[in-house]
Amino acid sequence: MYSYEDRIRAVKFYINCGYNAAYTVSKLGYPDASNLKHWYREYSESNDFHQGRKKVSKYSDKEKRDAVDYYFSHERNALKTVKALGYPSRPLLIQWVKELYPEEGERRCKSFKTPVRCAQEEKIQAVMESCKGNLKITQIADIYGVTPSAVSVWRRELLGEGRTLKMPNSSTEDKTTEQLLREKAELEAKVKRLEHDVYKLQLERDVLEKAGDILKKEKGISLDKLTNREKVFLIDALRSKYKLNELLPVLRLSKSSYCYQVQCIKREDKYKGLRDKIKELFVTNKERYGYRRIHCLLKKNGITISEKVVRRIMHDEQLIVKTTKKRKYNSYKGEISPEVDNVINRDFSATQPNQKWLTDITEFHIPAGKVYLSPIIDCFDGMAVSWTIGTSPNAELVNTMLEDAIRTLNISDHPLVHSDRGCHYRWPDWIRIMDTAELTRSMSKKGCSPDNSACEGFFGRLKNEMFYNRNWNRVTIDSFIEELDEYMHWYNEERIKMSLGGMSPLEYRRSLGIAI
Repeated sequence: MYSYEDRIRAVKFYINCGYNAAYTVSKLGYPDASNLKHWYREYSESNDFHQGRKKVSKYSDKEKRDAVDYYFSHERNALKTVKALGYPSRPLLIQWVKELYPEEGERRCKSFKTPVRCAQEEKIQAVMESCKGNLKITQIADIYGVTPSAVSVWRRELLGEGRTLKMPNSSTEDKTTEQLLREKAELEAKVKRLEHDVYKLQLERDVLEKAGDILKKEKGISLDKLTNREKVFLIDALRSKYKLNELLPVLRLSKSSYCYQVQCIKREDKYKGLRDKIKELFVTNKERYGYRRIHCLLKKNGITISEKVVRRIMHDEQLIVKTTKKRKYNSYKGEISPEVDNVINRDFSATQPNQKWLTDITEFHIPAGKVYLSPIIDCFDGMAVSWTIGTSPNAELVNTMLEDAIRTLNISDHPLVHSDRGCHYRWPDWIRIMDTAELTRSMSKKGCSPDNSACEGFFGRLKNEMFYNRNWNRVTIDSFIEELDEYMHWYNEERIKMSLGGMSPLEYRRSLGIAI
């Protein structure tokens, strides 16, 4: 739902740019073209926008007048009017009467009050209050928003008051004192049982409410799924209202476990400084690193700790790398030129740089439009040798990338270039550039993504760390391209890889003395 200011801004930008809807959406990042044209039509008609929803009655003025006249001509009976005409509802009819005849509406019309529905626990509590004698029935009725007669009905239902019991061959006057005392004792025992049940229900409700307030658990959470530590926090929060021996059975926690957890909570956290450091590393790397890479960064900073400890701390602090899956872009357009063999044959290992290259195209779909990335990945260390970013998956995108990568080669380097069967890698220009640079072509089988799994894995890591689970509304195409290019540089220069000993591709090559 866009605000009034957003709509005004979009329409004025649309007018100033010469009524170019595609350009407006690309620059502002919202809305789609159809919404933008709808806003413009509304703005051109009244030179303004409505502040809220427009409510249009489905009944005409004549129908309203006929219904009100029928109402007055038939003894002001709303129910009879609705049944005879078939419209409207009784509350709406009363509203029409008040609109057309304000004086008659105030004097004659009655409003229909929604009946109050009380739960069984509330009825029991009201009966208990009336039995104590501290409050009158009228006061209790005001508390629960019902009539005094309703409270009396509840008393009769629960306690059997006011009923005439028919006993065979005897009357009420024939009851002995012993029978009356026994009935009184039974009623008192029943009241006590009800009080105990209400108290227990109140206790369980308070426990669940505290679980939502303190532990931020969702509604309907099972108490069995809480950890002992979480149960202790709940007990401490309710100790001022309930006794310990009442709370422990509800939470299914033994007293020894409670005492142990209390001592653990009081004990100073020996990982307090480490928790802050892990949070800092997680946020610094834009929430892209799991516990293994965080452990590697700690090791590089001289902090020796177990991976299990890092994993437990990240679990406790809810430091979770968000992931999701999306349908990938497909560039297959048929057999344009003769196929080539799958020379690489899923062997993505390389003993030196510029020996085996992988390439493919991936799509990023944001509200402002679509963006395409075409990189070349070196199998030696996973470095992105070159890449191009554009808004169209055309031949220029891949050809420019290939020419930039060739300029980084030495005279003696002639790498194998592996791709899928996309049309971009079967055009005459691509083949010409490959032949001129004396590069070897290799292609995956049709529809077989594992044949290029190393490049697909690169795209998966990129989108998990940079694209998925982020809000790209109001982000323009140019801004997104800048952020994507920034990530590619960060991937080469700073992002550590466990297979490289916790170093980035650039650091790894420098450690081997390879000139960059």
